[in-house]
Amino acid sequence: MLINEVKEKLIAIVTNANYDDSKTERLVYSYDATPNFQSMPDAVVSPRNTEEVSQILKVCNQYKVPIVPRGSGTNLCAGTCPTEGGIVLLFKHMNKILEIDEENLTVTVQPGVITLDMIHAVEEKGLFYPPDPSSMKISTIGGNINENSGGLRGLKYGVTRDYVIALEVVLPNGDIIRTGGKLAKDVAGYDLTRLFVGSEGTLVVITEATLKLIPMPETKKTMLALYQDLSAAAKSVSAIIANKIIPTTLEFLDQPTLQVVEDFAKIGLPTDVKAVLLIEQDGPPEVVERDLTRIADICKQEQAVSIQIAASEAEAEALRTARRTALSAIARLKPTTILEDATVPRSEIANMVKAINEITDKYQLTICTFGHAGDGNLHPTCATDARNHEEMERVEKAFAEIFEHAIALGGTITGEHGVGAMKAPYLEWKLKEEGIAAMKAIKHGFDPNNIMNPGKVFAKDSKKRVVVTK
Repeated sequence: MLINEVKEKLIAIVTNANYDDSKTERLVYSYDATPNFQSMPDAVVSPRNTEEVSQILKVCNQYKVPIVPRGSGTNLCAGTCPTEGGIVLLFKHMNKILEIDEENLTVTVQPGVITLDMIHAVEEKGLFYPPDPSSMKISTIGGNINENSGGLRGLKYGVTRDYVIALEVVLPNGDIIRTGGKLAKDVAGYDLTRLFVGSEGTLVVITEATLKLIPMPETKKTMLALYQDLSAAAKSVSAIIANKIIPTTLEFLDQPTLQVVEDFAKIGLPTDVKAVLLIEQDGPPEVVERDLTRIADICKQEQAVSIQIAASEAEAEALRTARRTALSAIARLKPTTILEDATVPRSEIANMVKAINEITDKYQLTICTFGHAGDGNLHPTCATDARNHEEMERVEKAFAEIFEHAIALGGTITGEHGVGAMKAPYLEWKLKEEGIAAMKAIKHGFDPNNIMNPGKVFAKDSKKRVVVTK
């Protein structure tokens, strides 16, 4: 627990109503969506504005109290588990859309705004915010920025980082700074905005963000391409891109995923095929029609056994929703579900899918593979049971081999989930010792007392998923 002096100072800043160190509250915020990780914070603090965040950080920096900024806890790499105790910082009061600027095509929000709420608000103005993480119904913009979240539309439109143009942040010493602005061009100094996006709460606390918007696409259509050969489906992805077509969405689901998703969603997904590509294109009607015709021809050339186009927007939305529920569907199979992500160049998708299947067989596991095939980001997801220690050993070895194979193919250990605690043991595989040293130098420059989400990102000796309690 915190010493009384620190507790009193924090309560003086946020009031008793926004400070809680009861066992119940601490337990609630001791874990996120990562299986088999838990660690108790010393207290949960809910600031009401940026100035309070600044004062909290000054106190914590003085007493070297760890701080973990937290959104809705949908993190999948244990990035918001307070593994070294300290303060969990909640933004339930800082949850407002501050401005929708139709002249500059921007929206300015506080970190606690729910992603889908903001998307709906800007769409009412005929504007479009493309990043669409699967957790968008409950995830917050602050969490999206800290993790540089992706989504189904990432192939065509990019990820969160591509839309963050300005930030207000609080440094670990309590200083408040602003980066970027409502600008199309800005090369004044280092690009701190892009540095902070995806920094996983290890550098600063984000208190406000200005995001770029674009006009709403005129129309969109969705299709399914069905395959009896996994490699053919994967090769289709490369072929579509090689033909200079960039769909909005190009998703891959293997047969085990299709079976559990259909059992869960019951929307008529085919379960007698080896793989499905879920493809969507948006834009002017004539462009959408032309592209889908060409995509259908390419898929047939790559041995697709059937092409199905959604008859209505309701049917298309059902397909998109079913894809987003893949994790929830797989989670019904066994008590523990481990959703990972590894990214490879698009041209290596077929090789990566083949490797995942071989590794699955080698370790005799249940792994469903789905993901954003268009940008090379696959999600091998293992249904297991953490109580079965022998099987968990096999799970660890399997995922280590999957990451190793992704890197060998020119890929990376994570495309959108982040490093957190889960991927920290593998980060050096990707960045090498010199890359880790450079990142540590940046971390130390901003946070010399290591109070910002300590124990995350940087490599550790252990490669085990562990429960840490306090």
